[in-house]
Amino acid sequence: MRRREFIALLGSAAAVAWPLAARPQQPAIPVVGFLHPSSPDAYRLRAFRQGLKDAGFTEGENVTIEYRWADDQIDRLPALAADLVQRRVAVIAAGAIPSVRAAKAATTTIPIVFVLAEDPVKLGVVTSLARPGGNLTGINFFASELAAKRLELLRELVPGAARVAVLVNPANSTTAESTLRGMEPAARAMGLQVQVLNASSSREIDAAFATLTRERPDAIVVGTDTFLIGRRVQLALQAMLHKLPATYPVRDFAEVGGLMSYGASLGDAYRHVGVYTGRILKGAKPADLPVVQSSKFELVINAQTARMLGLTVPDKLLVAADEVIE
Repeated sequence: MRRREFIALLGSAAAVAWPLAARPQQPAIPVVGFLHPSSPDAYRLRAFRQGLKDAGFTEGENVTIEYRWADDQIDRLPALAADLVQRRVAVIAAGAIPSVRAAKAATTTIPIVFVLAEDPVKLGVVTSLARPGGNLTGINFFASELAAKRLELLRELVPGAARVAVLVNPANSTTAESTLRGMEPAARAMGLQVQVLNASSSREIDAAFATLTRERPDAIVVGTDTFLIGRRVQLALQAMLHKLPATYPVRDFAEVGGLMSYGASLGDAYRHVGVYTGRILKGAKPADLPVVQSSKFELVINAQTARMLGLTVPDKLLVAADEVIE
């Protein structure tokens, strides 16, 4: 090749290569880990994604989400949390105490945003609500602490009740114990007898209601637990089939036919988790983000279910209800 042609070729190659090298590097899309002890639930995910969107992040556009579901096998959570840490996700969003504990044990550096039904300070998850410290912060939506209030509302709806069953998930011992701790003193004060039933699987739920057929309590209180919330259609249907007045921890139950619910909005809690996750992706530190506590509690009554059970909802409850489903 002639010298003049060689120089010309070098010049043209540089002209092509230079703009490529000079272009600014596109920032990597952050990856968020979503860790949950139960199964995929469109309701939770829709709220979480909305919170991310409110903070400026849309899945598939400027954020990627790696989902890890334990399918109600809590012993799988440590491995699932370790996998998210190994993938070096930017943030871990953890639902319920089993997931939070697994994530907390897996990393002290990756930010963790939790949603808990109980006081995270009492659980030892954070040092204080105002300044959580460490790599965790999140939402406390109050559920187990309201067990006594749910019992009180149920008594107003079924004033003749003398014996009440309480259904909890023993696999989630922390939440089960908290529910019973709040309810048993309240039941004694009202002169109610309490029968505790356990269920950690769909089959055990059916078995628990078979027991109720023999024992015939006057009503049932369903405890706060991600597994039980995930089985809300089965629980509402079983209560209806056995003609048992029932109260539940979140409105999701009343929306699928449950008689009555009282508690904070689970959807709002997961939306807050999404918002906090987005703020951390923008540079906020979890230690500086105070734990958000639910301040609004909803009483939802399914009037159609009440009629099918032959119950008349007192005017006092109808006035107090945030929503009456007809």
